[in-house]
Amino acid sequence: MTVAPKREAYDVVVIGAGPAGLAAAATSAEAGLSTLLLDENVGPGGQVFRAISSTPVTDRNQLGADYWVGADLVQALRAGNAEVIHRATVWSLDRNLDIAVSIGGASAFVKAKRVILATGALERPFPIPGWTLPGVMTAGAAQTMLKSSALVPDGRTVIAGQGPLLWLLAAQILRLGGRIDRILDTTERGNYFAALPHAFAFLTSPYFAKGLAMMREVKAKVRVVSGVTELSASGDGQLANVSYAAGGKREAVPADLLLLHQGVVPNVNLAMAAGVEHRWDDLQLCWSPVLDASGNSTVPGIAIAGDGAGIGGANAAVVRGRIAARAAVEVLAPAAAAKLAPMATLRSDLAKAERGRVFLDTLFRPSPQFRIPSGDTIVCRCEEVTAKDILDAVAIGATGPNQLKAYRRTGMGPCQGRLCGLTVTELMAQARGKTAQEIGYYRLRAPVKPITLAELAAVPKTEADIKAVVRG
Repeated sequence: MTVAPKREAYDVVVIGAGPAGLAAAATSAEAGLSTLLLDENVGPGGQVFRAISSTPVTDRNQLGADYWVGADLVQALRAGNAEVIHRATVWSLDRNLDIAVSIGGASAFVKAKRVILATGALERPFPIPGWTLPGVMTAGAAQTMLKSSALVPDGRTVIAGQGPLLWLLAAQILRLGGRIDRILDTTERGNYFAALPHAFAFLTSPYFAKGLAMMREVKAKVRVVSGVTELSASGDGQLANVSYAAGGKREAVPADLLLLHQGVVPNVNLAMAAGVEHRWDDLQLCWSPVLDASGNSTVPGIAIAGDGAGIGGANAAVVRGRIAARAAVEVLAPAAAAKLAPMATLRSDLAKAERGRVFLDTLFRPSPQFRIPSGDTIVCRCEEVTAKDILDAVAIGATGPNQLKAYRRTGMGPCQGRLCGLTVTELMAQARGKTAQEIGYYRLRAPVKPITLAELAAVPKTEADIKAVVRG
């Protein structure tokens, strides 16, 4: 049964039901504002709390206490009057705060007084030779299967990359009885020295003890190779071997599954398509929206919360969601804001949640060789465009990602640049001796997710709409 929005207009529309979206919608509804939460997954939670209401993993120790925080957020949302629609694909948002959403094969439009984007993060592209082979996946994809269906690898498995999620996934796989043969840690040795000035904040943050315990748990069971400087996957139509270099030595290990991860980056497509200004973040090496302290963007009425506002982790995302919602309440129903936690308290909570973040961002800053590929390594998976193809296009006049579309069709496939965009920006910047900010990003337009003609045809039409396209 298709569930359409009950109204044509809402005080607040929240897009995304991850940590930030759940908190924002619950806060807005608590203040008495008409609130709609739209999410494209089958249930609430986003990636961090994926399948929180339906996971077959019932032993709380296996996924960790941090995961089950999501259950409290879902309960708080359901206790209020927010309208929630799942399997809803938002494919357009404009400056007038008109939202186009596809639900059950038909599209509808809703209007909002305030929009809170909580679209979360994507895994950073990890373009190595062989990364498009069957048998090579992202760590996030493996974690989705683990949380949704309790599926863990039982064949020869290698995990490669760096970052907190890599260690969390490894611990979860092992707790559920899965197999990991080797972990290839690509963290640059120089990053440890660069992160030292920020170590005190990290040591006094909640991340430190949890992270240390998790790494010890994994290292007790799996061989970990640190200082990996080269990485490739090979096989005849299917992954068979993972080759790497570390400490001046090279080795190839047989593998049925390679899980890649080098951090996450904001999912910016919908915000960019709505005209929100973004800037290149030199620390996190990605595009981040320009926001004020309450999460308000450069487009009036659109706020951004959670990892889509800049990577900060689940705890920070929850607080950012509450801050953005409270800011909306202060504008739309100032008297109702008194019901909510004071903004000063929320900002203090956010500072605590973000403590130690700079240390993590500096330590796990991915190496250029794993961000900026060369030769025949595929960059754009959808159109099978290699690094050499892009450099050739630059040599004959392509000046940025948008011009590159005309030369090579990069970013024009089903993923709409999500798997190649950052790589293209950095590769072209390096080739032209420019900064990433100067090179820019793809110009994004609606629809920001692939939709069918049938979905467009199902949009409600007025008599004037029909007359505009019917020949007299």
